[in-house]
Amino acid sequence: MPTQLPASEFATRLDAVRDRIADAEVDAGVWVSATSIEYLTGFAHIQTERPVVLAVTQDRIELTVPRLEVERVESNPRIDHVHHYRDYPGGNPIGVVVEMLDGLDVESIAADGEGAPGVMGYAGPSFADAWERADATDGKLTVETQAWIPKMRWAKSDAEVDLVRESARWANLAHRYLADYTEVGAHPATVSQRASMDGSRAMLDALGEEYVARTRGDGPVHAGYITDEQTALPHGHTANRRLEPGDVMITGATANVDGYFSELERTMFLGEPGEEQRHYFELATEAQQLAIDALGPGVEISYVDEVVAEYFEEQGVADLARHHVGHNIGLDGHEPPYIDLGWSEHCESEATDYDPDDATMESGMIWTIEPGLYTETAGYRHSDTVAVTEDGIDRLTTFPRSIEGNTIRIE
Repeated sequence: MPTQLPASEFATRLDAVRDRIADAEVDAGVWVSATSIEYLTGFAHIQTERPVVLAVTQDRIELTVPRLEVERVESNPRIDHVHHYRDYPGGNPIGVVVEMLDGLDVESIAADGEGAPGVMGYAGPSFADAWERADATDGKLTVETQAWIPKMRWAKSDAEVDLVRESARWANLAHRYLADYTEVGAHPATVSQRASMDGSRAMLDALGEEYVARTRGDGPVHAGYITDEQTALPHGHTANRRLEPGDVMITGATANVDGYFSELERTMFLGEPGEEQRHYFELATEAQQLAIDALGPGVEISYVDEVVAEYFEEQGVADLARHHVGHNIGLDGHEPPYIDLGWSEHCESEATDYDPDDATMESGMIWTIEPGLYTETAGYRHSDTVAVTEDGIDRLTTFPRSIEGNTIRIE
């Protein structure tokens, strides 16, 4: 039961970015994205108005953080030195970053942003502007932009796939709790809380000290659903109404395992579904199976969306589709690439750093497969997490997909 990435994963990632730093002929790589910083160092933080900036050279790794993060990062074995500033806006975050870079004898960087991102009210200078304003430095700082980490995350290592598989294992359990606790008269929020709590308790009890704490104030497992008319909206809300006979429910379950996530969704019925409900359920489920069957190494990513689009067109329901087939998943709920009709064209666009090879699937990519249909009264969508392997696929979520397995019987 893998619950944490081995140290060798970070060593491999750092070697890879140092090769890119050398190829780019710059002194350092710099990152402001919280996900990229976590990917390279294992230090996870919440991105707020307080910038966190990572600098990697060929022989050093240094990090600038707000004062409140110092104790959390000092024990990280991959960070050679931690710089900090007084809380924003009283402190000078980018000024401290300039000092960090100057101390590393850096004059050129490849960064994932021109400066810290403007989130939650942060507004500060770019790295280059702050460098020019600093009295302690000479010359100008050359800043190139790069997007190395998002691309590196497309294909997962075996260790990453194992973490997503572990996430799926607990998502499956929590989804079973969700189905078991669903009944006429229950409130969706209460059922979700109970299933999430029991799923989290089971996971934490089973894993014990092996589980790495990654949440604050809640558990690592979540399961819930949207109901009835809200299901007609792909991103509907949990309605403030109790469950009634005949309700359609679109569920969602996941678990956090060392920052990695899976995705499990089902269309469920409270009581025996009607003829129309069965019709759309079967169409959506068949579309999902067609998409899963189309996956594999070397497959054009856009092709999978085309298969579903053609099927929906043949069945006369193309106007009820609202989104593409799926997306990559890992440290984020949504990651590129996207199983979309336009992905191949996107890779050929001059507006991206992609190339034609990026239009095809490769071993290690992990997909959510979730084509859906949405009528005026209800939505129909399953989502499964599926990994591409060297010779095929590996479906990680395993909750039943049949209409019988997703019907809640009313006594």
